[in-house]
Amino acid sequence: MRSIRMRILATLLVLAAVGVGGWQLLPSQQDDSRTITVGTTDGVTSLDPAGAYDAGSWALFSNVFQSLLTFEPGGVTPVPDAAKSCSFDGTDLRTYRCELREGLTFPSGRAMTGEDVKFSFDRVKRIKSDVGPTSLLDTLASVSASGRDVTFHLSSPDATFPLKVATGAGAIVDREKYPAKALRTDNGVDGTGPYNLTGYTKDKQATLAPNTHYRGAISGTGRPVELRYYGDGNALEKAWKGKQVDVATRTLPPEVLAGLNASDPGQRVSEADSSEIRNLYFNTRKASPLHDVRVRQAMAWLIDREKLAATVYKGTVDPLYSLIPTGITGHTTSYFDAYPQLNKAKARALLTDAGAALPVRFTYGYATGRGSGAEEAAEIKRQLEATGLFKVTLKGYEWTDFQKRWASGKLDAYAVGWVADFPDPDTYGGPLVGTNGTMSTGYSDKSVDQLITASQQYADRGEATKDFRSLQEAVARDVPVIPLWQAKEYVVSSEEVGGGQYLSDGTGVFRLWRLTWI
Repeated sequence: MRSIRMRILATLLVLAAVGVGGWQLLPSQQDDSRTITVGTTDGVTSLDPAGAYDAGSWALFSNVFQSLLTFEPGGVTPVPDAAKSCSFDGTDLRTYRCELREGLTFPSGRAMTGEDVKFSFDRVKRIKSDVGPTSLLDTLASVSASGRDVTFHLSSPDATFPLKVATGAGAIVDREKYPAKALRTDNGVDGTGPYNLTGYTKDKQATLAPNTHYRGAISGTGRPVELRYYGDGNALEKAWKGKQVDVATRTLPPEVLAGLNASDPGQRVSEADSSEIRNLYFNTRKASPLHDVRVRQAMAWLIDREKLAATVYKGTVDPLYSLIPTGITGHTTSYFDAYPQLNKAKARALLTDAGAALPVRFTYGYATGRGSGAEEAAEIKRQLEATGLFKVTLKGYEWTDFQKRWASGKLDAYAVGWVADFPDPDTYGGPLVGTNGTMSTGYSDKSVDQLITASQQYADRGEATKDFRSLQEAVARDVPVIPLWQAKEYVVSSEEVGGGQYLSDGTGVFRLWRLTWI
């Protein structure tokens, strides 16, 4: 959100076909109606913005819905999309006003008004889905609307609120098509994004047609696109090699990513730094075998991130030692500082001090068909059990079931990837370790909550660095979570498709409209 100095994600675009002439890079008019197929292993939890808070759902949302604001490629400051303009009223950062663009219409032909915006935000908070984005709007007290004007009233100063408005949590729906107090359960979408959803089969495909009535931040709505969803990386690899998809992203198997070669014919490869991370979360509630902080600290002394990155992920991810990743304001190495090397003796001493019966037994849950979750879980189990201090039972669950289980506190430990909602350290604070955060660990610490709130008052985000450093130190002490790794972003496309390097850039927007035939 602001003057944050985020590392510009360095992207390398490799043209496999050498000597391509400039005339060949121009889109052909005859390809305007030809569909581009995109394969991914990221599933969609719900087509309703009030019922999903995950990368796969939000990737689709950023194409079929509009928020008041959005992010330009590589940008860190949100710009108007459905809004004509937005700004804070005064200097206390508690009142945020927006004016809608003229001419925005839903698929029904009805004009969007401020009441639709108010309705959309109100229902997210009212429905409060256990897998929805409610926690992202924790500072939103109320919304008022009049005509095309919308005013957000905040419970505390929040300089990050414009960035939250620009996410999937701020997706605007047609108030006449969505129930006010429940999630919409059919396969329809009524939004005003650059695409219309013309077909959808859960876990199979989503068909997108350019929305000719779109009015917003982007100048064009791109080619027709079909998203195809695959159960795991191996299935996606098979589809890619079988030329069933034109673009493959998130996520091919690590061994495939590690073997990508610029000289391979017939493909383009985009590799970029990413702000995506993966953490191991713990159920800290009293009934959990991991309730005692000393048990969690013991695990922090035992998990070998370097080996995890090298063996399971073949060097395609980087070990992570902090809640906030490299390249984001406030990044530290708090876990390395607190647990600088593997130390079985320190882990045993902590467990003995806690009076824990050895080995400590707990259940580790993971999502099936989501990258290398099963292999990762097996490696962490191996590392912990090799010490004789822990006994780990692994259980895999389908993605939506997995979300509901961790949200309801039914898992002792669970590893989850986190794609930044927006390019600001706040996205790694409240949602991950704040009281009532979306990861539902049961962890609650007043000093951590105070640091999260305090950090939100700075319009100059660099001034929040001290609070984020203190927050990470506290989290490394209490260990409700252990950071595992930071990802890189890979997109592979056929040589006929351009724009793959623009699909994702850490701002949470999935730019399908940038794909083109060349």
